[in-house]
Formats: sequence, structure tokens, C-alpha cells
Amino acid sequence: MRQLLPLLLLLPAGCIVEAPGGDKQSAAAPAATARPSASRPAGVRNGANFDGKVELLAASFNPSALTPGDVSEVKLYFRVLQPLPDDWEIFVHAEDPEGKVARTNFDHLPKRPTSSWRPGETIEDTFAIGIPAGTAQHAVDLWVGFWLPRTDARLPVKNPEAVRTDNNDRVLLAHLLVQP
Repeated sequence: MRQLLPLLLLLPAGCIVEAPGGDKQSAAAPAATARPSASRPAGVRNGANFDGKVELLAASFNPSALTPGDVSEVKLYFRVLQPLPDDWEIFVHAEDPEGKVARTNFDHLPKRPTSSWRPGETIEDTFAIGIPAGTAQHAVDLWVGFWLPRTDARLPVKNPEAVRTDNNDRVLLAHLLVQP
């Protein structure tokens, strides 16, 4: 797993516009990169720190652009910093940046319960996302975080100055383009 992560970070940004960081990001940073084939995986780096317990290192998307009616495989890579005594769900909100389409939730339990994650481990979480056939969306913003259903609590984002957050303990992972 550790050998896979450096390769992931070298993947091109593809049809993904990497979510910008906080106000400290350079204004000269490019907003998007060239668009390779949609079937080629693409990756983004993140760095969000959830309550000092888990760091979201990166994500990959295959294909890197969404096509209505199809699915894209998403892999999230987490570094465990401290034990998590509860079994948290990973919430994923897919939102239309223009607000014309209702939010879709891709919330899920990771394959291995978070209470079994150990400090120093790198965890890969894989799931699929998609948008319905015939949608008129041009893009999808993916927001992620950790949620404990029994209490409705979220793990707080400890470094909002380094990542893009909505101050509701959600981190903008990526802005995915939708192919016609």
C-alpha cells in the first residue's frame, strides 16, 4: 500500500479541478489542467486533518470525468494519526456547484471499521459514484468527512486554513467535470 501512494500522487489531475486550499493558497496557482482521456484515472492530494485522528492524504478517480448514467470508482487514502474509538461512517456529498440539482449522498462504512484502524496505517477506501442518465449538470463538487450516525456528530476539520471547507466539517475533495 505504501508503495502505491507515491504513484497515486504522480497521477495527472485529469478532468478534476483540485479543490483549492484556504486563503493562504497562492493566487497564481492554476485552476485546472489539461484534459486527458476520461478513462484514465486521475488523482488529487488533500491533507485535511480530521480531529487530529485521521488525515485525508489523497484520492483517485477512474474515470476522471463523470458521464451521466455511468459510474466512477473513487479511492480515498487516509493516514491514521490516533485511534478512533467509534465506528465512523465516511460521508460523501455530491453537489451541483450551480445548485440546480439536489445533493446525492454516497455515505458508507469503510470496509474495515474505523475502530480497528491503527496509528501509522494508510487506509484505502473504495466506492463508486455516479450521476443519473440525462442529467444537465456540468460539474459535481465532492465533499467528504466522517459522521457518527448514532450521535449525528462529525469529526471536526482541524486545519481549515490548509484545505477548502464549508465550516460544517466537510472538506471539498474535488470538482469533477461532467462529460456530455
